[in-house]
Amino acid sequence: MIKVGVIFGGESVEHEVSIISAIQAMNHLDKQKYEAVPIYIAKNREMYTGAFLKDIETYSEIDNLKRYAKNIILYVKDNRIVLQNKKGFKGIVNEIDIVLPIVHGTNCEDGTIQGYLELLGIPYVGSNVYAAAVGQDKVFMKQIFEASKLPVPKYVWFFDEEYKKDEDKIIKDIEKIKYPVIVKPARLGSSVGISRANSREELVNAIEDAIKYDNKILVEEAIQNLTEVNASVLGDYSYYQVSELEEVMGTDEFLSYADKYIGNNKGKLNNKSSKMSSSSGSKGMLSAQRIIPARIDNKLREEIIEMTKKAAEALNMSGVVRIDYLIDHKKKKAYINEVNTIPGSLSFYLWEPIGKSYTELLDDMITLAIKDYKKKSKRVYSFETNILKNFNGSKGAKGKFGKLR
Repeated sequence: MIKVGVIFGGESVEHEVSIISAIQAMNHLDKQKYEAVPIYIAKNREMYTGAFLKDIETYSEIDNLKRYAKNIILYVKDNRIVLQNKKGFKGIVNEIDIVLPIVHGTNCEDGTIQGYLELLGIPYVGSNVYAAAVGQDKVFMKQIFEASKLPVPKYVWFFDEEYKKDEDKIIKDIEKIKYPVIVKPARLGSSVGISRANSREELVNAIEDAIKYDNKILVEEAIQNLTEVNASVLGDYSYYQVSELEEVMGTDEFLSYADKYIGNNKGKLNNKSSKMSSSSGSKGMLSAQRIIPARIDNKLREEIIEMTKKAAEALNMSGVVRIDYLIDHKKKKAYINEVNTIPGSLSFYLWEPIGKSYTELLDDMITLAIKDYKKKSKRVYSFETNILKNFNGSKGAKGKFGKLR
């Protein structure tokens, strides 16, 4: 049986969303093939494990969680991937074979976790460091899509310090796009910190709000006659498969955090969203109102499917990714909005309509990761020779290699 370490949580504004997504996944892993080992990263960046971390109710009292869960570190020892007690008796608590990161947002999904796992030589599911980093930065993403001749909305981007130094210039640059515009922190997800501005006053307020979350800000045109459509893609650079398309119905002017995860009860997670049954898990992204399949014509559907494959290839995505589109339904023109390298709920609900269950989806993702790890293991990353072997101070350097520069 393969032991899958499911990493989730982290220091991110999407911390709770990550918990929901991870618990859904752990409940749907094929128990004949896999054993889920939860690895929860608290907001203080400490790692915890324990079987009861698979229950959503555990997270209502974080202090109790920390008291009873095992505080651990993850590392490689004698070619074994081990979870070791960090406090008290420092014995090995558990071992895993592969990691399934289900983290969202800054300090997690942006390549941070992937880089840590790469450094330790631990196999993991999903996109690599480069794809994860680009997929988290909406500006990098748009620049690559433009270079790949994929349609994106008109946009302006800037850093917070640029804005403080010359607010008038940046606002004038933005107003060339014309109102209304959408203001976004460049490196957050789940619609956190996003605002729509219909005037200069609203624009200034929206920028000030976005700067609370990120020092890099993106402002883009608001697509008129808007229909939001999402597609999920599974695979790697050798082959990509696209899911059914969904049409997402937001109650706000754009699909907000509340639309995605809270539903109609904006004050707090309702019982359907915050509770979970052992069979189905929390609703997560299912709290959003959606129509599957999306109500678009076949020509536009095929265009989006091809754009999805091309976008995934341009960013070298792996595993399961969700790509969100903005459609001007009068012009019947689609624009790529953004990519989610680890989407909420892993977008399993987009695969079920075409006959792929969540359990099968997870199995495909893990199989892809194992295949990729085996390929990587055959590549050359370092040399056996040591050019410093005969190095003997500055004299040795000059004599053996010439002057160091």
